[in-house]
Amino acid sequence: MVHGGAFSCAGLDNLLTLTLTRMIETSTTTTFQEFAMNASLSRFPLPETLEELPEDVRSTILAVQEKAGFVPNVFLMLAHRPDEFRAFFAYHDALMERESDTLTKAEKEMVVVATSARNRCLYCVVAHGALVRIYSKQPLLADQMAINHRTAPISERHRVMLDFALYIGTEQGELNDAWQRRLFEVGFTLDDIWDIGAVAGFFGMSNRLVNLTGTPPNAEFYLMGRVPREG
Repeated sequence: MVHGGAFSCAGLDNLLTLTLTRMIETSTTTTFQEFAMNASLSRFPLPETLEELPEDVRSTILAVQEKAGFVPNVFLMLAHRPDEFRAFFAYHDALMERESDTLTKAEKEMVVVATSARNRCLYCVVAHGALVRIYSKQPLLADQMAINHRTAPISERHRVMLDFALYIGTEQGELNDAWQRRLFEVGFTLDDIWDIGAVAGFFGMSNRLVNLTGTPPNAEFYLMGRVPREG
């Protein structure tokens, strides 16, 4: 998801994480509104305090912080509208965490990166590029795909998958007999084809929402999966 342009703000994103931690600890001195202005998190207002959020939304934000070590900015941006926060992440999880017939987590993230790049969404290219690197264990792949998947060192299966995802997700295409045959020929099932199209469609919405709000990717995402861990 994001507002494009050069956004070099490791310091601001560190402030983002540190400030949220202090909010959790004090819940009184720092407001979400101040937080958003300081970190250029969104053009839209946020709840005044963490305690103001519904319990389930607050718990989700705290859980992702505990798991990742930071809070992805999209969680805070969507806290502006709790019902949409719930709906967004419910569909995201249903789609991205389900076990497909043959489509892997890495392949789903490849679809996100390729279509998000075409939609000029910095947030999703950076955040999901990190997941491509982690799931595929290929530190260069996300960047190569984001520029041009047809020149990237990927398999024919992946080239057909991304051709179809871009056709459906950015060119208002439709599934027809020819596309279905091409996708079957490289090993996808009909259920996989649904997943490819659904991922492209969902993140097309996500791309546009983040471009609307001007939400930047966290600095942490830029480095994830680029350098192998020692030991």
